[in-house]
Amino acid sequence: MNNTHPRATPFSPSPDRRRFLRNLGLGLALPAMESFLPRRALGAATAAAGAGGTAATTATGAPLRTAFIYFPNGAIPDAWTPTGEGTDWQLNRTMEPLAPLKDKIQVFSGLDDRSAEAGPDGGGDHARANGTFLTGVRIKKTNGADFHAGVSADQMIAQQVGLITPFRSLELSCDIVLNTGGCDTEYACVYQHNLAWSSPTLPMTPEINPRLLFERLFGAGSPQERAQNLLVRQQQQRSVLDFITSDTRSLARELTGRDKAKLDEYFTSVRDIEQRIQRAEQSRATRPQPTTDVPDGIPESFTDYVRLMYDMLFLSFQTDSTRVATFMVNGDGSNRDFKEIGVNDGHHNLSHHSNRPDYMEKVRQIDQWYVKQFAYFLDRMEQTKDVDGSSLLHNSQIVYGSGNFDGNRHTHTNLPVILAGAGGGKLTPGRFVRHKAQPVTNLFLSMMDRVGPNPHERFGDSTGRLADV
Repeated sequence: MNNTHPRATPFSPSPDRRRFLRNLGLGLALPAMESFLPRRALGAATAAAGAGGTAATTATGAPLRTAFIYFPNGAIPDAWTPTGEGTDWQLNRTMEPLAPLKDKIQVFSGLDDRSAEAGPDGGGDHARANGTFLTGVRIKKTNGADFHAGVSADQMIAQQVGLITPFRSLELSCDIVLNTGGCDTEYACVYQHNLAWSSPTLPMTPEINPRLLFERLFGAGSPQERAQNLLVRQQQQRSVLDFITSDTRSLARELTGRDKAKLDEYFTSVRDIEQRIQRAEQSRATRPQPTTDVPDGIPESFTDYVRLMYDMLFLSFQTDSTRVATFMVNGDGSNRDFKEIGVNDGHHNLSHHSNRPDYMEKVRQIDQWYVKQFAYFLDRMEQTKDVDGSSLLHNSQIVYGSGNFDGNRHTHTNLPVILAGAGGGKLTPGRFVRHKAQPVTNLFLSMMDRVGPNPHERFGDSTGRLADV
């Protein structure tokens, strides 16, 4: 989550009308408001799109957002794969939480990650699954230093659009981060703990601390100013919203009724996230701590933690703080237990179920839990109006997938992949599409085309564009 760029001056007539409310050490980005759009702006944007459009925008000129969300250890195939085909299809058990959003997603079969398959270098399927999913490049086997991967799809898109927004890209995770040493069968740990790569030797380390993520999204000025603002808020138990009250009153006078309601909803979301982080920090001080270093802002409940990170990803898209993000909910090989849903065994251990019915049933429950959290995020995106009147989800392309399918056998073909959103009208959701043995990088290359002019004919191990998306 590195690489920030200078933000637009508050209330300046910048081309994208980005606005901020500021105070010392604080910069609160605002959602797009119809009140600030120049007359006929959307009509002009539509005309521009007909003539080629601009990078990372939809046909109406609204931002086009791209995210890649990764879940670990594959899924139980018989509960994941839908029945039927095309628009005549039915969700299977694992995807039941997505039923209200069925017409907003498309599910693919037949997409492979051949670069993750076993070879002469032996084991390490979890490292390869994670390290190649967004790159399509075989990773170098090395026990610690001298690692080598490839540039990831999100960073290729960030090269197209990253300068448009305050953050070139965002990288999030709810797993630990290990960038040194060896992990899976003498593969460097860096492969399993990073999803995004800006170069073959430079991973984009994800942020796992909700407090630090919040401060990055809503901080401004020098590091000293940001730290001082946080200290004052913590000592006085104040919200970031308390520091912008006069600007908020001035802003409200410029807004339409719809925009006032949108602003109230946004402020409510910001305050809710603040309070959840504060509760996690306070709770940590009163409960026994593990021997590993866990950030104070991480909630005790893993469900709360994951949803908190999803909510901040949502706000970053709503405020156009970034248009490109990755969220590795857990790295491949994760052995987290899920006591919250009655599963006390480690996920990785269960995934090697050897067809034991009781193990397989527990994995199905975990698979569905991951999908349920994804559905929570998509629902927020769908329920929130964008500047053009459609939803944030409509103006997005969001991949949900894993670099393994059958975790018991470590298969890297026919990956579990969902593509959510309509890409601003450039995608065709509401379908189950059966492809035939195509690299998953073909999908990523096609997504790059929808962001804007794409100079790349190939990406990773791609063989061309995925035609039917």
